[in-house]
Amino acid sequence: MRKKIYISSVLFITLLLIGGMYFSLPYYVSKPGMAKELGPIITVDGGYKDEGNFMLTTVRMGRANIYSYLEAKLLKYEELYPLEMILYKKETEEEYNARQLHLMAGSKLNAIEVAYRKADLPVHYKYKGIYVVQVIPGMPAAGKINAGDRIFKVDGHQFSSSEKFIEYVGTKKAGDKVTLTFSRNKITKTETLNVERFKEDPNKVGIGISLVDDKEILVDPKVKVRTDEIGGPSAGLMFTLEIYNQLTKEDLTRGYQIAGTGTISEDGVVGPIGGIEQKIVAADKAGAEIFLAPNENGAKNSNYRAAVKTARDIKTKMKIIPIDTFDDAVSYLEKLKEK
Repeated sequence: MRKKIYISSVLFITLLLIGGMYFSLPYYVSKPGMAKELGPIITVDGGYKDEGNFMLTTVRMGRANIYSYLEAKLLKYEELYPLEMILYKKETEEEYNARQLHLMAGSKLNAIEVAYRKADLPVHYKYKGIYVVQVIPGMPAAGKINAGDRIFKVDGHQFSSSEKFIEYVGTKKAGDKVTLTFSRNKITKTETLNVERFKEDPNKVGIGISLVDDKEILVDPKVKVRTDEIGGPSAGLMFTLEIYNQLTKEDLTRGYQIAGTGTISEDGVVGPIGGIEQKIVAADKAGAEIFLAPNENGAKNSNYRAAVKTARDIKTKMKIIPIDTFDDAVSYLEKLKEK
């Protein structure tokens, strides 16, 4: 009898422990990710080689279970975020992932444009359509259109941007219909949807989708940026540096291992990102010697200040450099002594 009770107890505890791995809590956990060399990720046709490396830094982000929640409470450089700090209102996790991938795509486009213009090379765009990043529950698109679908025609018309699409649908009246032609998993589909008023803004009509442009950048020489499933815009600065370095004869790495982070705008402004502390830890573990951090024009709570604090805390020898623009980064690197 005791043996049966013992076996049952062990089985119950085992099932409970396994279940804890799959029971999601209303939090996300972020922890130090990786610092990865960009040379194998970015290839400019006929591009110049470098002696050192520019490095992409990442944060590992995932939904918390019981164990990861407890781990984040115990470990210093793991952070917990309530769902509402990560997901938009009414946004699903699938839509969040799609949004992150499209932010990465936009970051790559900006990086290519800034790098090629800095190298005095022409840049052109070919418009391909519109990507759906969110579908609003209760609106006509719900259940018909998915995050990740690429819309390329509306009522048979093609538009040059998502703004033009929104303007067109905005001319409709509640009760009118629009026909969307879109691709999903490389299969072309069509859906005819009613136009309705938004519950939160009755003066505005639509079908209930959030959009980003899908466009192809045309440059010569050609460039490939392979990011697999890495999402978000935070690699913009480092992408730009790697591309520009391959376009120009002078090696900006000077033989150093250079990590960094920051968004990049079309005009070369470097913006702040989340998880700077975890990225400092990841870069230090990977052996980076220099880390380029968004300075935010010297703001009191800037990424740069947080990076310096973390660097001191973990006692790294890595130099933390404040950066406001792509030109700032290039100017700093041009002055580095050869290693």
